[in-house]
Amino acid sequence: MTQSVANGTASLERGANPTIKQKQQAFPLVLLAPCVVFLLVMFVAPLIYVIVLSVTEPRISAENYERIFASPVYLRVLWNTFQTALTVTLVSLTLGYPLAYVIARRSDWLGTCLLAIVVISFWTGFVVRTYAWLIILGNRGPVSNIFHWLGWEPPQLLFTSFSSTVGMVHILLPFMVLALLSVMKKIDALHLRAANSLGAPPFTAFRTVFLPLSLAGVVNGSILVFTFALGFYITPILLGSPRDLMISQLINQQIEEVLNWGFASALSIVLLSATLVTIIVGNKLFGLDRLWG
Repeated sequence: MTQSVANGTASLERGANPTIKQKQQAFPLVLLAPCVVFLLVMFVAPLIYVIVLSVTEPRISAENYERIFASPVYLRVLWNTFQTALTVTLVSLTLGYPLAYVIARRSDWLGTCLLAIVVISFWTGFVVRTYAWLIILGNRGPVSNIFHWLGWEPPQLLFTSFSSTVGMVHILLPFMVLALLSVMKKIDALHLRAANSLGAPPFTAFRTVFLPLSLAGVVNGSILVFTFALGFYITPILLGSPRDLMISQLINQQIEEVLNWGFASALSIVLLSATLVTIIVGNKLFGLDRLWG
């Protein structure tokens, strides 16, 4: 009798186990459901609509895409967008790497103050910082006053590619610094001490040990800043020259001034495709999946 009861209990447990496992496997899906629904409604559905609009407005055809790649005007806009994004990325990397290196290597008040300055920059909006450059680089701003004080005629700084690039670097530099810092903080200082103990000068130890270990941060920060810069709109339109349009400005122009929704949608898809290609190429060259853990 006892053996029969034990066998029956074991049978019930074996029958219940699959149900419990199924519930355990379904629980993460239930938690993800709101996020998935939100992404489908707010991101995937509008994206599909833009793709459809780009090939159906004003009629079903690929003329909007043909227009982009057949006209030298729009190709110039694409080239200027990539050139500006690459310039901003290189300048941000050049300025951000030494700053991140100092913050990572210093544990005293200097490193803390520099990190605080980088973080505090996020407290000010893009528009406010852009308008600040309008004053700084304006005809009556401090830069022009310095030129007048030196007896020189101030150059045209505002509404140029230079002013647009400076404003974008100012906004995107903190992203580069934090991407570099997240990797540099993980580099053990014992590696550099070991290189020094083996006779390597400080610069050689940096070049052969620290720099290769920090390349993950360089790649991450560069791709992050480059993709952000591709779609920048506020800073180029306020500080840049009308002759140096970026693709985001062209999209806005086609919507607000020309009301050409189909062509604007095609430009948006080209911009999105360029961003995806950048990430895919970066993954092929540097293995972003491995760099990101």
